[in-house]
Amino acid sequence: MTVDHRRIALTALAALLVLLALLMPSDLGSLTPATFLRLPVEALLGVVLVLVLPDRPRRIAAAAGGAALGLLLVLKALDIGFDAVLYRPFDLVLDWPLLVPAVDYVDVTAGRFAAIAVVAAAVLLAAALVLLMARSALRLGTTVGRHRRAVTRAVVIAWITLAVVPIASHDTARFVYDQAHRVQAGLRDRSDFAAEAAADPFAGTAGDELLTALRGKDVVVTFVESYGRSALEHPDIAPHVTAALDAGTRRLTAAGYGSRSAFLTSPTAGGGSWLAQATLLSGLWIDNQQRYRTLVAGDRLTLGGAFRRAGWRSVGVMPGITKAWPEGRFFDYDRIYAFDDLAYHGPRFGYATTPDEFTLSRFQQRERAAGHPPVMAAIPLLSSHAPWSPAPTTVGWDHLGDGSVYRSMASGEAPAEAMFGRDPALVRADYARTVEYSVTTLVSYVETYGDDNLVLIFLGDHQPAPFVTGPDAGHDVPITLVTRDQAVLDRIAAWAWTDGLTPDPQAPTRPMDTFRDQFLTTFR
Repeated sequence: MTVDHRRIALTALAALLVLLALLMPSDLGSLTPATFLRLPVEALLGVVLVLVLPDRPRRIAAAAGGAALGLLLVLKALDIGFDAVLYRPFDLVLDWPLLVPAVDYVDVTAGRFAAIAVVAAAVLLAAALVLLMARSALRLGTTVGRHRRAVTRAVVIAWITLAVVPIASHDTARFVYDQAHRVQAGLRDRSDFAAEAAADPFAGTAGDELLTALRGKDVVVTFVESYGRSALEHPDIAPHVTAALDAGTRRLTAAGYGSRSAFLTSPTAGGGSWLAQATLLSGLWIDNQQRYRTLVAGDRLTLGGAFRRAGWRSVGVMPGITKAWPEGRFFDYDRIYAFDDLAYHGPRFGYATTPDEFTLSRFQQRERAAGHPPVMAAIPLLSSHAPWSPAPTTVGWDHLGDGSVYRSMASGEAPAEAMFGRDPALVRADYARTVEYSVTTLVSYVETYGDDNLVLIFLGDHQPAPFVTGPDAGHDVPITLVTRDQAVLDRIAAWAWTDGLTPDPQAPTRPMDTFRDQFLTTFR
């Protein structure tokens, strides 16, 4: 290859890279071949700018524009990643803290070396993209400067073509516009949230005026990880989960329990369980980390705090907390049981630190032994956390011990299987199996340890990732209340929830942040 041919090839490659960067979409649904068969208007405007600038400013503008395009590519990649997991684009202001739990997930499921490698690769790739796009744009700017007349003719022909043939693209301009609006909204969100948090109808309510209709009851609120509406409606998942729920309804009815179910709309999907938990317990819409941090730094009355104010013992059973958790003070629990407090000596199943059966057993032993005071507990159950393989099986309440029994399970020592890259049908089967395990465990808990004073509320925290649900699955999660006390069921009759553990498709759907006020008002 001659020097001229090499120069032409490199220039053509630079032009191709710039065009691909300008045409690259920011969501998975638009990542199709047709997306790249268009002509970006931004490229023509960039060429026009370079044409009118003198030599030195032209080189500076080309390099700066290329670097900016590289940064936009990084943001588009983040958008695609967030869209694949969380059903939404990346927020340039609010979402940086979410990268930390993402790395933690890789650490737990694939190992520390893989987590370090992923972080290093991401940083190097981002830097390489910025440098590569800057060099490409600089090369193109130099070429345009050398061939002004030919390039001018080409631009005129391109403009005429775009006027006749509908192949124009302005996706990057729209992307920048959308990013600017999200940044503006993110910066405004802090003051908006402060105004929302300041309005609390129960802030000054005395304890003797709270929850009077539940006096003497044990109220257990359990969050079933990734238990979303798709578990009841997706054709590959629903048959397994609804069969378990329907069987549970029959078993609990035979034991004298009634149950009512509906849906809540979660503030998050695909992840961010703590945001959903904070939303339900605080009665505020917590859909980003900035809101969460602001919330836990304040004194908002939580559901657990309301029970504590009214005289209950309030506890949080948090098997997923493996490090210091200073924000736990905000939730106003008398006692927090983190992972170490549960004294679990079995294996970790994927991301879940303890099997749900063990978590509930420890709660029963520590807080609901004979002669215990009325207790309110919030318990996130983790067995249905992605990647859903490996997963535990039921052991039996009398055989759990310190959890070492789980080491005898073949899956107990197996490494976590990556969710992406596997057959989606197999991932859905694993997901269905873990949700079935979680809800069946809850039913068994009520059968074994329930009494006239138990009120169990279990709900999903969020939908699983779109890889499982498919597109447009929404943010709805099921919620169910189980009790043997007909007076409690009569109290919630106005909610219009449907009978049984499986909510009817037409059951009411309310935003998750409305639950606290609805609950405190109903049982006041």
